[in-house]
Parts: sequence; structure tokens; C-alpha cells
Amino acid sequence: MIAIIIGAGRGARIMPYSRDYPKCFTEINGKRILDYILDALNDSAIKDIHFIGGYLIDVVKKQYPHFVFHHNTEWETNNILASLFYAEDFMKNGFISTYSDIVYTPEIIKNILESPYDITLAVDTDWKSRYKSRLLHPMEDAEKVICKGNKIERASRNIPNDNANGEFIGVAKFNAKGAQRFIEYYHKSKQKYDGLPFQEASSFKKAYLIHLLQEMVDQGEEIFCLTTHGKYHEIDTIEDLKLTSEALSK
Repeated sequence: MIAIIIGAGRGARIMPYSRDYPKCFTEINGKRILDYILDALNDSAIKDIHFIGGYLIDVVKKQYPHFVFHHNTEWETNNILASLFYAEDFMKNGFISTYSDIVYTPEIIKNILESPYDITLAVDTDWKSRYKSRLLHPMEDAEKVICKGNKIERASRNIPNDNANGEFIGVAKFNAKGAQRFIEYYHKSKQKYDGLPFQEASSFKKAYLIHLLQEMVDQGEEIFCLTTHGKYHEIDTIEDLKLTSEALSK
């Protein structure tokens, strides 16, 4: 199975660290965010790495020449969902997708690979405790989910905090059947909503991954959650760098 790392954005909120290097090159305790991700993938023998770049993509190409690269040339005006689909030609047999600004344990990849379902999202059930110290990244910005049993009922930033049982961490697995359905919904939704608001996004072009997943749930598709109690950190601000460094040092 291939892994697709979505890393086209600038990472303006951690400037000056992302001034000369992509956000995923930012170091935590002497190690790049990207290398934490690669360690988690390599631990499960995932070696076929696809990288979707935009901002400073040539820097990544130079230092990770073994990646398969996909250039999101419109990274300044689109969003995560559109960015992911620059790798569409390689999705049909199944894939793992991961954000590039997160740190998580190899155990999460191992467990999500064992999921028998067509589409599985990694969901942190310990998400509220992490936000207690994140003063620069409010809970309202979290990609929250409501799970009933092991099924996703709703994925949205607009879920009231008290109603959410977890946060989507940015890691998802699609087997071949799930990938094909995901691709079908993408093109069907793009045709229907091109230039129009889509779910909670101002336009389809600006949609996040969770918006298409929610569209699928709304249409009766089953999407499942793999829960993790912590073992995950998002790095969105300089404050997050400090908090993650402290957590990984324990």
C-alpha cells in the first residue's frame, strides 16, 4: 500500500521556521516532523511514499529523491482535498493519506492497516486534554468527529466541543474499494459544486478532506474510526512546537 503525504501548504503560523523550508522540515527535538512520519510508515514496511508538494517543493525533492512527487501548482488558492487529488492516478488500489504537520506513533499506522473496513479514519479520543495548553489553536479549529460505536456519524469543525468524541488526526486508510468510492464522490461532488459552497467550505476548491468524507456519510456511505488515546500531536503554531517537544521528551 502506498502512503500519500499532503504537504503543499506554507505553514505561515510557524514562521520564521517555514520561511526557507517547508513546514514539515521543522525540527522537534532535533528531528524533522517529516521524519517522524516516515518512521511511523517505515515501521509497517510502507516504503512507497508519495509527496504532494507546493510551497518550496524543490527543497523536498532535493533531500528526499526517493519520493514520488506530485506538484500542487495551485497550493496558494486550493485546500487539502484538492491537494490530495494531485495523486489521484495512484489511489485506485488503496492508500494511506496523512497530513504532513503531525507527529504520531508507529502503532497508529500498524492498527489502521489492520482495519477491515473500506475507509477508516484515525481519531484521537484524548483530544480535549491536548487543547488545554493550546492557547493559540482553539478547540473550535479541531476536525472533530462524532462516532457511534466504530462508525463516523459526523466530521466537522462546527460540532460543539462537548458533543465530539474525538478529533480526526489527519491519517486515513482507504482500501481499493474505499478508494474507488472516494474518487467517485470527489468527481461527482466537484461537478455538482464547482464554484459553489460545499459542506462547510466556501467553495469546493477550498474544501478539506473531512468535507468530502461527510458528504459520503450524508449519502449513506459507511466510514469507520480507529481510536487512539493520545499518541498524536499537531504542529500548527510555534506554541505547538514547544508543547510537542515537551511531550516527546517525557
